[in-house]
Amino acid sequence: MPKPNGLTAVKSLATAFEHYNEWHPHSTPRAFLRRRA
Repeated sequence: MPKPNGLTAVKSLATAFEHYNEWHPHSTPRAFLRRRA
């Protein structure tokens, strides 16, 4: 994920959170919630 400056880093936050919530190698928050339902 590109982070050449602060503005680019802030613009990438939504993508970073989406990746973490769906694809992170451990039990992701969304996977946990799906299993509980």
